[in-house]
Amino acid sequence: MRDTMLIIHFIGIAMFIGTGFAFMFLEIANSKTKEKEEALRFTLKTFALSKMGHIGLALLLLSGFYLMNPYWSNLTYIPLLLAKLILVAVLAIVIGIIASLAKKAEKAKKAKKGNAEMHLKKLEIFSKISFILGIAIVILAVLAFH
Repeated sequence: MRDTMLIIHFIGIAMFIGTGFAFMFLEIANSKTKEKEEALRFTLKTFALSKMGHIGLALLLLSGFYLMNPYWSNLTYIPLLLAKLILVAVLAIVIGIIASLAKKAEKAKKAKKGNAEMHLKKLEIFSKISFILGIAIVILAVLAFH
């Protein structure tokens, strides 16, 4: 069962971190768009990709809780693993903020009032934070289990 959960965990990592890389490259491509309105429409359409990241995060959390079973009692003796788990909790909060900002940006665009661009600027900042957190979590996991 552990091997199955490791496979699910690695698939979750690929989906979650892959979404971050995809958004980074889509943002670079979108920055070359001349029209502001077209860039906004493109950005809003890319939000569909975030579902892959959410599924990946769910797979990571579910398999991660299972894989942590032998370590819960010794967690205070493994500081890198504890740091990783804290970053996972922070990441879950950041993902919640990103989802909220994405909904606000979509609503502002549909209602043609409000400032969708303002929400997207905030979202861009939190997206970068989530990407960095994801990479840091992978690094801490490797170091903790090395």
